[in-house]
Amino acid sequence: MIGRFLLVLAALMLPLGAAQAGSYPSRPIHLVIGYAPGGGNDLIARIVAAKLEEKLGQPVVVENKPGAQSIVAAELVAKAPPDGYTLFVAPSGPLTVNPAVYSRLPYDPEEDFAPISLLADFPLLLVVGPDQPVTSVPELVAYGRAHPELANYASAATAFQLASELFNQRTGSRFQYIPYKGSGEMARAVMSGQVLMAIADTGPLAGPVKGGKLRALAVTTPRRSRFFPEVPTLTEVGIADMEISLWTGIVAPAGTPDDVVDLLQKAIAQSLELPDVRAALEGIAVDAHSSTAEEYRDLIARDIARWKEVAGKANIKLD
Repeated sequence: MIGRFLLVLAALMLPLGAAQAGSYPSRPIHLVIGYAPGGGNDLIARIVAAKLEEKLGQPVVVENKPGAQSIVAAELVAKAPPDGYTLFVAPSGPLTVNPAVYSRLPYDPEEDFAPISLLADFPLLLVVGPDQPVTSVPELVAYGRAHPELANYASAATAFQLASELFNQRTGSRFQYIPYKGSGEMARAVMSGQVLMAIADTGPLAGPVKGGKLRALAVTTPRRSRFFPEVPTLTEVGIADMEISLWTGIVAPAGTPDDVVDLLQKAIAQSLELPDVRAALEGIAVDAHSSTAEEYRDLIARDIARWKEVAGKANIKLD
């Protein structure tokens, strides 16, 4: 009798998260995305979520919470209970670019989240509409200078805006910022000729580029992308210091039990090894890339420092 009492008492004294971890997951998991449907992060998340459902035996509900460069979604997850049931699809933008361009944020990317795993990394593409009178980056720069009233760029995320402003800095151009709520809407604006150019992730751009609805002029990575081998790098066309590779992953609120984080990390890593998942990601020109929680944490810290340096040199602030 005394032994049973002590066992019950010990269970009651466990932290709530630890008590739940052994039976996790026992209900639907919510995967929060800070962008509108159709963008690269949305597509990646939905591909992975379908497999996580199979691995974990519970629904994984994808929720789009666009707004304020993903700040709304990041804050929502940062303040959620640390029980593993509310997770954040965490790309470079809200975790490493926002701290560089906003003086104050309602969340701390290094203190308020428990990194779980990367999902993928990808280059950015510089694209124009198929009917625009430019077929190369030098022509684009010259056209923007000759027609300042038409020189603009579409952007649906802070990271893309920062990349585009860096393009201005490196080329001496004055392309003006035109904001869009989602990458799909941004891509359509460039395809239709409403906006001259965009620098954005491959998710929403790969299909239109391959289908001839967008013209890719350059990639931002140090080497040519295996998905677009015919597209030169910005370095190749004479623009230095514009090497950018973005990533996305999944984080939980800080304080989420370690064994829940470990379980999720393993489920993600296993999902990303599946041939159909890799094929689906390759279909949007994205490389599957899992990581340990610690590797992800180190990457976040390293990229925050890098983007702060870039933003400082470019004198870019969004508040």
